[in-house]
Amino acid sequence: MMNPSYTLPDTPDFFQTTSQFPDVFTPRQAESHKGTYGTLAIVGGASGMSGAVVLASTAAIYQGSGKVWAGFNQTALPFAVIPERPEIMLATAEDLLKRKDISAWAVGCGMGLDETANQILNNVLTQNQDVPLLLDADALTLLARSNSETREAAQKRSNLVLTPHPAEAARMLGTFTQAVQQDRMSAVQTISATFQAVTVLKGHHTLVAAPDGTVYTNPSGNAGLAIAGSGDVLSGIIGSLLAQGIPPFQAACAGVWLHGAAADVIKHSTGVEAGMLAGEIAPAARWLRNRLMADKTKV
Repeated sequence: MMNPSYTLPDTPDFFQTTSQFPDVFTPRQAESHKGTYGTLAIVGGASGMSGAVVLASTAAIYQGSGKVWAGFNQTALPFAVIPERPEIMLATAEDLLKRKDISAWAVGCGMGLDETANQILNNVLTQNQDVPLLLDADALTLLARSNSETREAAQKRSNLVLTPHPAEAARMLGTFTQAVQQDRMSAVQTISATFQAVTVLKGHHTLVAAPDGTVYTNPSGNAGLAIAGSGDVLSGIIGSLLAQGIPPFQAACAGVWLHGAAADVIKHSTGVEAGMLAGEIAPAARWLRNRLMADKTKV
């Protein structure tokens, strides 16, 4: 699918959303620069899983972060540059964790479950505790397996976002995936209350819970999202919004909506659902956000 001509589905949801997420759809000021829109660090990408970080980082740069770092849990960089996206800066996870200029972190995409990955998780939990932090994928599995000290470090962080799929949620709750799916509302609220975090329970009608028990039910999306890498793209979108200064609950809700709505745009514009690629979601989400911001300026 090369440079499709996107069109909006004929549903009122697309036009009501700007009022739900006002900070996300506020047009940019003319007097701004890359520093205005934050620096996101995405950490993961163990050997054989570099693509997870590439997908997340690409989604983040498409969603408007001023700068994006891709950090790989490998002893050396898997490549010198991402050819299709040279705007993304590359580092090993070890080197990236030493930086002090990061506006938000997204950790876990393809990170692996070895001792080095566990050390990455512990390091990011205990440093810069006021900086927004999103944990996804392997970081959530490591958190579920962690000792009480690591769990307490997570609970003490402000601005924490967790993005489990049902199996990861089950590990965090010490139960089974079927039990999570039978009562998704209880599962997402329990995780949020336990970690005092915004929690995104992925799936059909993804749920986003705030620590106070507030829950947003996402209406967007289709079965085209059932593809490897889709969750990495979601992490990049939410992480990008966090780096841009969007409050965590709004960033998570808006990110989930944009991710699903981008898939709806692709399906509506091209007829593609089966075989939709994760890499196609980010440019559609960029188009959609800008289209809705442009519509807002006309009101």
